[in-house]
Amino acid sequence: MHTSLQVIVTLLDLVPLIAAIPSFIGHTRSDNFTRLPPSVSTYQQELGPRLSKNATLYFPNSAGYINDTERWAANTKSNFSVVVVPGTAQDVAATVSFADTYNVPFLAVNKGHGGAAGLATVYNGIQIYIRALDDIEVSEDGNSASMGGGVYQDQLVNYLFDRGKAASSGACACTGVMGPGLGGGFGRFSGYYGLVLDSIIELDVVLANGSIITVSESSHSDLFWGMRGAGHNFGIVTRFSYKIYDIPHPDWFFSTMTFTNDKLEAVFEALNTFGANGTQPKEAVTYTLYTLNPEISATEPVVIFVLQFGASAAEAAPILAPFFALKPLSATNETVPYTGAAHAAGAGDTDATCLPGVSAQLYPVGLQTYNISTNRAIYNLYKTMVNENPGLNTSIVQFEGYAQQGIRAVEPDSTAYAHRGDSLLVYVVPHSLPSCKLHSNT
Repeated sequence: MHTSLQVIVTLLDLVPLIAAIPSFIGHTRSDNFTRLPPSVSTYQQELGPRLSKNATLYFPNSAGYINDTERWAANTKSNFSVVVVPGTAQDVAATVSFADTYNVPFLAVNKGHGGAAGLATVYNGIQIYIRALDDIEVSEDGNSASMGGGVYQDQLVNYLFDRGKAASSGACACTGVMGPGLGGGFGRFSGYYGLVLDSIIELDVVLANGSIITVSESSHSDLFWGMRGAGHNFGIVTRFSYKIYDIPHPDWFFSTMTFTNDKLEAVFEALNTFGANGTQPKEAVTYTLYTLNPEISATEPVVIFVLQFGASAAEAAPILAPFFALKPLSATNETVPYTGAAHAAGAGDTDATCLPGVSAQLYPVGLQTYNISTNRAIYNLYKTMVNENPGLNTSIVQFEGYAQQGIRAVEPDSTAYAHRGDSLLVYVVPHSLPSCKLHSNT
């Protein structure tokens, strides 16, 4: 099934109006365009000695620099004078302190995704690539894990699965854990455990002055509140402690149906009946999207419905019956281990939706229920866009539905996250291949 879903750009780590970006803190100054950056020798002689033996500096045109500055969205690429790959939290702190001393902007990054335009505003700055801070250690009681800020989704899922554990994590395999987590973080276990941010116990954070603090309910509690939901610019997370659980079900059932657009209204009516306002079962996640399938029609986008279900096919059958009654053009079913769920959804670490270099922009919004006439209007606009701009024919409109039991079990005022009433995530992704550029009218 995953072959037919390679067009899906599924950023479950997105929250409304916030692009999910890896552990991120941006520091820019108004004189970015005019000031001269430190020279290579300054970085080598002044910053280099402050770093541990496990840290690395990469300069423009080196293989390491080219690899580590590659972006998922080509339009978010900044101009860095140096890439610092820290080996310790102290390396991150030393780099931030250096940047402050020399008035240099910086950006902290961890692995994949990131569609925010602000990512492209760092000129002559420092990229702090925290991917190497990636160790994971499960507590003796098995109820929590401590991990580096560079841990990413697929790594965490596989590590915990091998130990019979799971956590609330995003469903795109290639993104960092804390990028989505600092802004919210929807995932396949949201119905059980809430958002990614709801499982955070404490954070080790490098502040803008280069100091390192531990943030929790009992230490800097105001910052702990803010970083859970609005946390991308308060500091760089170098380590965090996180709740983990016995995995509820090791296998996930996937059913994918393709409909012609004349079934659009009926599909969304069925979705509203199934899960509007957060009523869907805690085991369920739904994707519905508009996309072009040239094997069906070169001009008429189809409607694809996907049920991802953390239980058996037999238990999913009553959920699927109203959708099968609409007589889809095609339907495929498969059961995969939880470690393969992202790939089954077209969002595995090496799937097309995680590969860098695309031209893409993201426009997400949260909803409580589907307005069916609006969904038809969006379909018509999408159809016009892809037909008038063939270079954009890999673009999609995606509608995602998440179970809400775990999310709404958390007191709304206990974190800075402001969207607990939203059970649906909708986003438009104007998308083209690296050889194409997005037209300004898009």
